[in-house]
Order: sequence, then C-alpha cells, then structure tokens
Amino acid sequence: RRPPDEEEEAEVGWQEKLFSQFEVDLYRNQSACQTPLDRQYHEEILKLEKAGGRKNYRIFTYTDHDRFTNLEEHCQKVTDSDHEVPSYLAERMANVRRRRQDRRPIEASSLKSKIITWEPSEEFIKNNHVINTPVQTMYIMGDLGPYGKLGHREYEHVLCTIKVDGNGVITVKPDFTGTKGGYRIELDGEKREVWKYTIENVSVQVQPEEEEREQRVFRDLYSRHKEYLSGLVGSEFEMTLPGTLRVFVNGEIVSAQGYEYDNLYVHFFLELPNQWSSPAFQQLSGVTQTCATKTVGWDNVAHFCYPFTLEMFFTQGDESEDSLLQWPVLYFEVLSLDFWQRYRVEGYGSLVLPASPGLHVLTIPTWRPVELGTVAELRRFFIGGSPELEDITYARIPSTFKGERLSRFGFRTETTGSVTFRFYCLQQSKAFLETSALRQRMQSVLDRLGGFSQQSSVYSVLEAFQRARRRMQEARKSLPQDLISTSASTV
Repeated sequence: RRPPDEEEEAEVGWQEKLFSQFEVDLYRNQSACQTPLDRQYHEEILKLEKAGGRKNYRIFTYTDHDRFTNLEEHCQKVTDSDHEVPSYLAERMANVRRRRQDRRPIEASSLKSKIITWEPSEEFIKNNHVINTPVQTMYIMGDLGPYGKLGHREYEHVLCTIKVDGNGVITVKPDFTGTKGGYRIELDGEKREVWKYTIENVSVQVQPEEEEREQRVFRDLYSRHKEYLSGLVGSEFEMTLPGTLRVFVNGEIVSAQGYEYDNLYVHFFLELPNQWSSPAFQQLSGVTQTCATKTVGWDNVAHFCYPFTLEMFFTQGDESEDSLLQWPVLYFEVLSLDFWQRYRVEGYGSLVLPASPGLHVLTIPTWRPVELGTVAELRRFFIGGSPELEDITYARIPSTFKGERLSRFGFRTETTGSVTFRFYCLQQSKAFLETSALRQRMQSVLDRLGGFSQQSSVYSVLEAFQRARRRMQEARKSLPQDLISTSASTV
C-alpha cells in the first residue's frame, strides 16, 4: 500500500502493454477470456503474478489491438460539452477506422481492376469513404480513483495519445512537457482532487554511426525514387536549341460585354511575325460558340469560357540583332447572329500576347466601322450587315503595309464593347538555365536572347506614357470648367 500523496513514474515503450488493476481482475479469470488476445493477456498476467505482480500502479496503457482503441475512436467528440449531440456526418464517419487490416483484400484487388463498383458492400463504403492512411494508436492512461479503490472504469483518464501513420509521422497529444510545467486533471467528486503529470521523451539518442547509416539509406532511397520518376517522365522531353524560345499559351476567351445586339460569338486568329513558327498540327485560329447575354449590373455580358491552346517557336536570326523583336499578335472580331440569321459586326480588336510567363487577364476594347447617314443604320437594324474590314489586321497595323507612316484619316469608327481574355503563359529556353546557374535576376527572356533589351525598354516607356496620360485626363476632369476655359483662352 502506498501513501496518499503518491508519485509514480513509468517508462513506456511503443505499443508496450501495461495492465491496469481492472484488466488484472478481469483477465485473471479464464472464463472471462473469449478472444485469442484475451487468452494471451491471461497468460501474461499469470506470469506477472508469479514474478511478484505488476510494477505499475496507476499508470497503464491501451495498445492498438485493445477494445478501448476502437471504442475511443468511435466515441470521440468535437467539443468538450457534456450535452453535445453528434451530427449525422459524425455518426457515419465514426465507424471508419483507418486501419489497413480492416480492408478486405478481395475488394481492394477488385477496386484496382474495376473502375466502377456497381454493388458496393457496406464495409467497402466504410473503408473507401475517406483517404485510408494506416494509423497505429496507443493510449497512456491513468487510474485516478480514490486511494485504495483502483480498478474502476469511471476513474480512467487519457494522459497521452500517440499515433503513427503509414508515412512515419508520429503524433503525440498532448505534447511533451517543456518549461511550461505539467498538465492538470481536475476531478469532480466528494472532494475536488487535482492531479499533475508530465510527459518526457526518454528515447535513446541515435549514435553517429547509426545516423550516418540511416542517411545512406535515405540517399539510396531518394536516388531510386528519382530514377523511378525519371523513368516515368522518359527521355522524350524536348529541349530547345540555344537561341530558341518556346512559348505555350493556354488561353481562354472569358466574356464579352457592352455590345448592342445579343447572341454573340468571337472569331480570332494569331499572326506570327518573322522568325516565329508553329507546329504543323497547331491551329492558329478559332471560332467560339454563339452565346446569349446575361444582364450583370449595367452591361449585357456573354460568358464564353472558350479555351484554346497556342504553341510557338522563336528562332534568333542574324538580322534580328539590330531590329526590335515583334511578339505574336492575336486579332479578333465580335459578331452577332439573331433569330432571322442576320449577321452583324459588333467590333474589332487586337492584343499583343504577354511577353512574360504567368497568369494574365486582359480586357480589350473594340470598335467597328460606321457609315454616315441613317440608311446604313436602317440597313443594319432591318436586314443586318454592316461595313466590314477586308483585312482584319487593319485593326492594328496591316500585314501588307510597308510604308513609314500609316494614316487613317477619314476612316470613321464607333466604340463598342470589350472582350476579356485570360492567358496562362509558359516559356521554355536554355537562357533560363543559364540565368539559374548564374543566380541573376531576369526580367524577361528577351534580355537573355540578346539584342532585345531595347524592346522591353520601349514597352516600359510606352506603359509609363499611358499611365501619365490617364492621370492627366483624370486631373483635367476634376478641374473646374471655368478654370480650364480661362487658361485655354489665355494660351
């Protein structure tokens, strides 16, 4: 018998079984043993009694094979409230124990061979409802009953839970006690008792030779896994030649908004400048589906969500050293089709594909040519049809233009809606490898291909000019009108 102000210390190994007083009283009788595990515990308890009894007093353990582990995982609560009622999902998920041995090998093999299981069993549904990561669990318990009255289930409390999953991750809850002190358990009863306990890691430190041996095993494992991954990828991964840039564009025509008529569709094509090429199977043009508009705010929006893929190659030539690099241009036109099969051009537009990799969302405004007078508008309203461009590249700089100056004087247009594009751009070039090796910061691949830094500087100057122009226009709008007119007359 031990004094009331007792202290107990126990060193517990992984899945080491320490019997409680309740288990000793239960498994001592052979008639109470029903399962092979019960009979094994009966033999171990008889051996313990012959050796002088168990060494532990209040501290004991439940291993992964004990019934308590199943019951504890089944009855876990989300909160510490005594009046908590488990939800339908919690009740259904409580039956799922993440154990590899619970899986039936017949159903597991049939799962690999069959994509669809038409008549799944209840056990099959339980085991496959969640990601089945094998977990082994162990509980370190404390019998906190009154002095001299051990072996009652209502006084058993979980001191520590240890779990090890199939990936080798060890979870200890609560954590090892550090400088904050021990944990407290308060008992409600005739007299309020407070128990304090600490958890320490007393595992033997790994010797340097064993650690080095473990590192060698890890290196061999990683090298074999790397060879396995390279075998999956294969040697067919195409590398670019020096001075060549490979561009992938996964694009999407997201929406079109702000147009006059309904039932819109977009026709687009890509123009490749000199020194650019594409594979023979690559389609450089496309037409979206006809999409009805939906009112969003003040605009009528047609949501296309039309995907397309572009693959292009740029090959550096001798003549490109002194000239600016021309990036591919995407031309598009928006048209409408009504119930009477009347076609109308709603707008033309163009955009330069983004020169930097990553995600880009661009909203491009469009315009359409108009004729003077009411006859053209009447014709457009009643029988459809409107002025069209013979060459859609006239929306930017015509491909046939060879002069120094391009004049559009007298060409009348009207601003229409806008089209939103989303681009996911990827670039492949050996210049990236060189930059990674030298650990230099690269703004774009243009600077690495040689002779194109002027191109990026021109782009940056144009963007700065556009930003300054917008700021000036906004500032001009905020000024009083009399001040603007007075300054203009003075000038």
